Amino acid sequence: MSAGVSLKHCVSMLLLKLFMFFACFHECLSSPLDHLKGYMLTDRGADAFLPEITPTAAPQPFLPLLAPSPLSPFTNSTVPKLSGLCMLNFTAAQSLMRMTSIDCWAAFAPLLANVICCPQLHATLVILVGQSSKETGVLSLNRTLAQLCLSDIEQALAGQGAGDNLKQICSIHPSNLTEESCPVKDVDEFENTVNSSELLDSCEKIDPVKECCDQVCQGAISDAATRLALKASDPLSMDGPHVLPEHSTRVNDCKTVVLRWLASKLDPYHAKEVLRGLTNCNVNKACPLVFPNMRHVANSCGNGISNQTTCCDAMDSYVSHLQKQTLITNLQALDCATSLGLKLQKYNITKNVYSLCHISLKDFSLQGWFLSGCLLPSLPSDATFDKFSGISFICDLNDNIPAPWPNLSLLPASSCNKSLYNENAAVYLLIASSMAIMMLLQF
Repeated sequence: MSAGVSLKHCVSMLLLKLFMFFACFHECLSSPLDHLKGYMLTDRGADAFLPEITPTAAPQPFLPLLAPSPLSPFTNSTVPKLSGLCMLNFTAAQSLMRMTSIDCWAAFAPLLANVICCPQLHATLVILVGQSSKETGVLSLNRTLAQLCLSDIEQALAGQGAGDNLKQICSIHPSNLTEESCPVKDVDEFENTVNSSELLDSCEKIDPVKECCDQVCQGAISDAATRLALKASDPLSMDGPHVLPEHSTRVNDCKTVVLRWLASKLDPYHAKEVLRGLTNCNVNKACPLVFPNMRHVANSCGNGISNQTTCCDAMDSYVSHLQKQTLITNLQALDCATSLGLKLQKYNITKNVYSLCHISLKDFSLQGWFLSGCLLPSLPSDATFDKFSGISFICDLNDNIPAPWPNLSLLPASSCNKSLYNENAAVYLLIASSMAIMMLLQF
C-alpha cells in the first residue's frame, strides 16, 4: 500500500515538474507585449475622459515578466566597441561601472531613472573625470574627447546589461564631461582659487539626512563654485539684463568642476556615496509625475460631491494614470499628494477626496505585475543583482498611510519638516525580478 502511494506521489511530482517546465517554456516564447498586456493595470471606463500620457511626458509602464538569466548583465558575449582614444580609466572604476550597469539595467532604467539610475550615472561621469585629473591635471575633457569618452562609457555599460539609450533617459550630453562655461579647469589653478582644505573637510563625509537641511557640504560647493566663476575674463559687473542669468549658469557649471575635484580626493566608492547623497537632496524636493487633465475629476467631485461613488471612480481612474509613470520615493509621494491636492482645490474640490476615496501615498507610485505601490526609500540606494533573484531594489513597506489632503496654512516649508517614518519601525522588501519567484507565485 505504501509503495502504491509512493509511486502515485512520484508520478504526481513528475507531472508537476513537466507542467512547470512547459509553463516556463511558454513564457520564454511569448513576446514582451504579451506580458505587458497580461500584467498592466486594467483601466476603468472613465479613462476615456483622460488623455494618454505620451512617451516623452513620462516613462511607459513596462515591467518585464522574466528576470535575466543568471549573470546575464555581466556575461555579455559582445565585446564593447571602444574608441581606444578615451583616457578615462574604466578599469580603476570597474566596481563603479558594474554598479551603474545594475542601477540602469535595460528594462528598469526608465522606471528607476529619477531616483536611482540617472543620479548614479551622473555620479559615475563626475568620478571618472575626477579620477583622471590625478594623471592629467585637468578637471575636464575637451569636446572631441568628451564625445568619444561618452560613447565609450555608454558602450561599456551596455555591455554589462545597462540600457543602450541612457543618454536620452538621463539627458546626458558630451558637454557633461567638459568644463562648459566655468573659467577654471586646471587642478593647480583650482586649488589656488578656492579654500580646498575647507571644501574637503565639509564634504569628505556627509550625513545624507542632515546634509539636505544643514547644507554644510552644499554651501561649501556653492562658495567654491562662485569663486571659480568670478575668474571669468569677461567682467560680470557690466550692465545688461543677461548678466545675472549668465553668472548663474557659470556658477552651476563650476559646481560640476568642484564635484570632480572632490571625487579626485576620495576613492570611487566613497565619492559615489557623497555624490548620491547630495543629489538625493534635490531628488526629494519635488514631485516628478506628470498630471493629466483633471476635468473629469472636477466634474465628478466638484461642488460638494453629490455622488461619492462617481467621485471615487473618477479619482481611482485618474490615479491609475499616475501609477503608469515611474517609481518614486516616499518623500516624493508626499510632494505629489500635495501638488495634486492643490490642483484639485483649484477646481473647486474642497472636500478631502483622499480620505473619502481611501487614497494612500503608495498609490502615487508605479503599479503593475509584482508591484503594488512600491515607494523607494528617501535615502540613496542602489539596485542589486544576484544569480538567484536577478535585479532587485528596495521598497519601503512602512508607507501604507493615507495621502494627506493639503491645507495651505499647514504646508511644510521644506522636506526638513516632513516626518513620515519612524526609522526604527521601517520595514523593507527586496523586490526581485526573478523567474523562479514568479513561477512560485503562479503555482
